[in-house]
Amino acid sequence: MVFRIGTADTGGTFDTQGTAIAEVFNRSRPPEERCELTRSSASIDNANRLDRGEIEFGFMASNWVPRAGRGTAPFDRSIGLRMVSPANAGPIFFVTLAGTPMDDVGDLAGKRVAVGARDSGMTQHVHTLCDALDMPFSKFDPVYLGFPEGADALVAGEVDVQFQCPVPNAVMTDLSRRAQVKVVPYREEQIEQVLSKVFFYRRVVMRRGVFRGVDDDVPQLAVLNVLVTHERVDEETVYSLVSALVENTGPLARLNPLFEGLADLYEPLRTRGPEALELDGVPLHPGALRAYRDAGYL
Repeated sequence: MVFRIGTADTGGTFDTQGTAIAEVFNRSRPPEERCELTRSSASIDNANRLDRGEIEFGFMASNWVPRAGRGTAPFDRSIGLRMVSPANAGPIFFVTLAGTPMDDVGDLAGKRVAVGARDSGMTQHVHTLCDALDMPFSKFDPVYLGFPEGADALVAGEVDVQFQCPVPNAVMTDLSRRAQVKVVPYREEQIEQVLSKVFFYRRVVMRRGVFRGVDDDVPQLAVLNVLVTHERVDEETVYSLVSALVENTGPLARLNPLFEGLADLYEPLRTRGPEALELDGVPLHPGALRAYRDAGYL
């Protein structure tokens, strides 16, 4: 069968990773067995589309998966999600033009900030970060734009800051070539404050040279992104996709550097078992379990 993977905005993390997966999966497969990408407004939208049967797989930030499973806000019902695979763990960060006077994220106050599409997962991340930092959303002017539009607005001076998804991504690389930019840093106490309140974020380092304008290593916060499916999706479909992922971690990384750590994200399965990839009560799909067993991880 042809199955569909929900991604996100054009050029964003989910979109570029989905493109790499489709290229690897579809090699040498007949048309009736290929996967297709369908763009969305990311995590929340993908969960709802899985529930409606419009897609078979969807990318999600890990923080939304348990909420969808329980049916808590922003979801109005419990969705039968099942875990498939990790995708990447990378920094979600604020970027501004090099000449903008900002010493840390506390200086967002009074700024025009492109936070992502309205009701998108990225916009919800901004809410989460602001809540953790005790910085009301009302302290700045949120502007609801997708990744490409937000980058254009930053270059044009229509916003002061853009919230960006994990790098490398095509939109951020292009933005750094079009304008002199800088990453807005966190103070150490700000990072600690967020980590003490939010279980799904991790401390990471944005490496020097990851794009033009990053001249030193910059401590940032990251969220684990994952692939999920619905409990109704048949075992063979899930098995075929997961098998392709675990067998092609090298080719995927060559197609998209966001996959460079994918093999490492599978390793905890060897010591912790299925719970290593399960999220707060959302289990692995039976097809994924079988694929990981056959690959030697379980």
